[in-house]
Amino acid sequence: MPNPVKTPVHSTAGLVVCPHHLASAAGAQILRAGGNAIDAAIATQAALGVVYPHMTGLGGDAFWLIYDAETQTVRGLNGSGRAAGQAHPAFYTDQGLTEIPQRGPLAALTVPGAVGSWAQAHEQLGKLAWAELLQPAIELAQLGYPATGSQVHWTRRDRAYLQADPSVRCPFLPAGNVPKRGDPLTNPELAATLEMLATEGVESFYQGAIAHQITGYLSSVGGVLTAEDFAHHHSDWVDPIETTYRDYRVVQMPPNSQGFTVLQMLNLIEPFDLSAIGHGTADYFHLMVEATKLAFVDRDRWLTDPDFADIPIQQLISKAYSDRCRSQIQMNRASPKPARPLGGDTVYTAVVDAAGNAVSVIQSLYFDFGSAIVAPGTGFVLQNRGSFFSLYPHHINVLAPHKRTFHTLMPGMVLHPDGRPAWVLGTMGGEGQPQTQLALLTRLLDYGFDPQAAINQPRWLWGRTWGEVDTGLTLEGRIPATAQQALRDRGHPVKTAPNWTEKMGHAHVIRCNGNGGYEGGCDPRSDGAAIAL
Repeated sequence: MPNPVKTPVHSTAGLVVCPHHLASAAGAQILRAGGNAIDAAIATQAALGVVYPHMTGLGGDAFWLIYDAETQTVRGLNGSGRAAGQAHPAFYTDQGLTEIPQRGPLAALTVPGAVGSWAQAHEQLGKLAWAELLQPAIELAQLGYPATGSQVHWTRRDRAYLQADPSVRCPFLPAGNVPKRGDPLTNPELAATLEMLATEGVESFYQGAIAHQITGYLSSVGGVLTAEDFAHHHSDWVDPIETTYRDYRVVQMPPNSQGFTVLQMLNLIEPFDLSAIGHGTADYFHLMVEATKLAFVDRDRWLTDPDFADIPIQQLISKAYSDRCRSQIQMNRASPKPARPLGGDTVYTAVVDAAGNAVSVIQSLYFDFGSAIVAPGTGFVLQNRGSFFSLYPHHINVLAPHKRTFHTLMPGMVLHPDGRPAWVLGTMGGEGQPQTQLALLTRLLDYGFDPQAAINQPRWLWGRTWGEVDTGLTLEGRIPATAQQALRDRGHPVKTAPNWTEKMGHAHVIRCNGNGGYEGGCDPRSDGAAIAL
């Protein structure tokens, strides 16, 4: 892949950044029409469901961090769905299964929560009419958009899953074929679903015709979600969690999000002199990876729905706890740590407006094309997030009715000590999300990179993601060979990736300059754009 480096974008009136330029344009259109950052984020997420259907859509979940300029507070919104009321481990083990399938109707066992979160955010903080926010997405689905290389790649890879039920026409395989890059694509069924959502409101999705289309089909193919499960869904406003780092306040979502892991990582590395360590050195990458491993031990031990477990979250993100754990980091050798594969299909959106509102929102299907289940007539796939539940009765994340699962989604925000936004940031990438946020935060806060430069720097990924079967430390090829060899010498199982790889996620950042100005950076590993007003 040739050097795809983007340049930073500046604005004083508002800015939208996400992994597809047409979706960024949809959000910018809403800002120009007088909408606020919350309105623009909804329009952007809806448009991404059309033009990036392999990564997100109406069938997925969402997590939000919203800075409300009027009240000068940050609010969290958990838009993840709960497991079906009939989703007991025995439902699966009685069928001879030891794990929940990752694809198919048995994987679609949690209610899609994203749409409900859009409506809840709009109801409390939106400005424009609901129907107006969905219009750009409707037009994209009706009139078409060019297929990206990313969509073509994942459609080709997942074609067999998408065609598992020959009685259902897959909207992502026109005439049954994988599209070519640049081919014009339309999705009239999704356009109709969005139009119904626009005119009849969110009730149509959870209590009306859309819910019945989904649950009726799932019932016919052995699924477990029911109309009652949809009707009982609701998103939740939650208090964000935070730590301090380099005199800033770093804010994340609480469990069932894995956001607390990056707070732990920052606490672990804060006493180290990163300026002496040097950016991009073997010591830098080694420290980041070792902090990641320690944080992931606690994540895998504790992360689940807090309504089903007493998670000691304040202890886990405390400075004192990290002080006790830090001695386990040895700078001359790598420590072992097993991991399980996590999905990586996600989209992240950052929006700011002229009034000072800021939104950090991330939405996902879990795996690429989720469960690969498309209820006839709906035009979108259902997530497979519930496949991450365990069937082992003593596992912290064991499946239970109405339970929310361990979630990789974690929008981020950095505040000045007085509570004003300093940076809005996030990324896709499953297990890579906290690692990429750690890379961005150290580059922004320790090394003084601007948002675009922080994104452009080569990244690492420790662990397993995108469904891979082996654990290792993957480094982009632009990392110097001497640093890569030094990491091997310390015991890291290093694998070299291309110079620029989507495996490292699609990271986006907006810096709030404090004088009414904004600077946005968009990941060149994506098809996105930062669009300023």
